Amino acid sequence: MDYKVSKVQEIIFFNKQNIPWGDVERYLKRYIGNIYIVEEYQDRICVASDFPNEYAESKYTKKLRGALAKVKANAVQIIDLMIINAVNRRWIENKDDKHKNDAAEGWYRYDTYFEIPVKGSEEKIERLNRYRATLVVRKTSKGLFIYDVLDIKKEASTPRES
Repeated sequence: MDYKVSKVQEIIFFNKQNIPWGDVERYLKRYIGNIYIVEEYQDRICVASDFPNEYAESKYTKKLRGALAKVKANAVQIIDLMIINAVNRRWIENKDDKHKNDAAEGWYRYDTYFEIPVKGSEEKIERLNRYRATLVVRKTSKGLFIYDVLDIKKEASTPRES
């Protein structure tokens, strides 16, 4: 599969435990109202006002521990790129009464790939860890709206070509 990889340039949330999710949510508020176009499909995805809270407070986020919590927290810096570079769109019918209005026309899920730097003892970047995640996007008569980022998984390490 051919895909673009978005890159987190720096770590701004350092802890693996006790992530300051309130700070993550505040960071995400800068995206509200922005629209990003998925290059592969030309889908226009808007960042609605409920996205920061869902991202930081979802059931999925609350279950995250250790490195994956840190990864999700730091991925906020590249939400725009994760949307733009998304691939493998698939539609899922909404079956949850809770979302009968805000996802009346179902859900799209996309795969997205990103890298996060890993620094060594001298604060130099030793390597980049690559991750795959699922973007969850709700579909309504008004358009597409990013809802959350789920299923973050570290990809197997492969030697990087220069």
